[in-house]
Amino acid sequence: MRTEALYHIFKQCTGVTTDSRHCPEGSMFIALRGGNFDGNAFAAQALKAGCACAVVDDPAVVPAGDSRYVLVDNGLEALQQLARHHRRQRTIPVIGITGTNGKTTTKELTAAVLSRHYKTLYTEGNLNNHIGVPLTLLRLKAEHQLAIIEMGASHPGDIRLLAGIAEPDYGIVTNIGKAHLEGFGSLAGVIKTKGELFDFLRTREEGTAFVWNDLAILSQMAQGLKRVSYGTCNGLYIEGRVRSCSPFLSVEWSGAGEERVHEVQTLLIGDYNLPNVLAAIAIGRYFGVKSDEVNAALAAYEPHNSRSQLLHTDSNTLIVDAYNANPTSMRAAIDNFRRLDAPHKMLILGDMGELGADSEEEHRRIAEHVKECGFEEVRLVGSRFAAVAHDWPTYANAEVLAEALRQDKPQGRTILIKGSNSMRLSTLVPWL
Repeated sequence: MRTEALYHIFKQCTGVTTDSRHCPEGSMFIALRGGNFDGNAFAAQALKAGCACAVVDDPAVVPAGDSRYVLVDNGLEALQQLARHHRRQRTIPVIGITGTNGKTTTKELTAAVLSRHYKTLYTEGNLNNHIGVPLTLLRLKAEHQLAIIEMGASHPGDIRLLAGIAEPDYGIVTNIGKAHLEGFGSLAGVIKTKGELFDFLRTREEGTAFVWNDLAILSQMAQGLKRVSYGTCNGLYIEGRVRSCSPFLSVEWSGAGEERVHEVQTLLIGDYNLPNVLAAIAIGRYFGVKSDEVNAALAAYEPHNSRSQLLHTDSNTLIVDAYNANPTSMRAAIDNFRRLDAPHKMLILGDMGELGADSEEEHRRIAEHVKECGFEEVRLVGSRFAAVAHDWPTYANAEVLAEALRQDKPQGRTILIKGSNSMRLSTLVPWL
């Protein structure tokens, strides 16, 4: 079926779902295939649950004469092409966000700022891959005035694919660091893949990049593009600095034609969030959000999903940053924790995933850095850290550490919990 014909059907539906367990009345179900599942097998269930039609790529599941089934060559490609076609019907600005670290926080902060003035569509949660990006775009409604699309990548070409679907007019690469090296092969592979967003912007007549000026590689990657720069240097579109971080980040900023210096007290933990905050300010001011509204949005934003969350329990103070971890973000979190003025500091670190052949060396470097910092107590979770643990206690997984904490719970500590999401360190919170 041609995309235009499928789009005609889509416009008569209430939305799109790829999950037969979540079928809003009147929605379109698109069957996807994976390594361990075949969505075609659930098409009938989706229709029974309330979907108006089922888009499938297996003729065997289509009952004779049932017009609710729509047969396509490939379900995933149909989803992506449908999303691109829908995006092209909207003339609103689309902002693409990618980067090694900080892209989700930057997306959330930017959405908070822009939503003060515009009806803004933005990526929910972590739906930033080849399925999540199309699903986000298909949520575009006539009332939306702006869209913010987060783009994740773990292999070369991933951002090129996503940018080709979302067709952004504006883009930001938050930073470049060591992550997903197993898929990218090297730091150079990371740079090339993240740069695919800027490569796409070069094909747009008014393609514009928002650039963190403090990281030279980002300025190099944005060569030839219209640029809106932000950072800690003078003379930029937005300039700012950390005023304090004890423990919440307070930022001073100015620029965008104003002489006034603003101060924003955020609810974010970590001075490594300065680029994320300044990015949201730069994008907000560029799109005309008043400075006071920008500040109000940043001050009100509360982090969630184990991303730099500060939690006070009956026994301890916790900094939970356990959604993602790579060598760059791990070191930044540790350094910020080192500078934090707090008593009885304790580290709980979990393995960093997807580092490939560099895994042992990167874990060793982090362990050496932790040793230099001289924290009062360190506990390590996972086999990779166990191999480089010095004399610190190690635990095979979060469940084993949870049992140890149940028997001997720390008291009166300030604890940083940092590791890849696969280590499930957020499950430790009830025991602390």
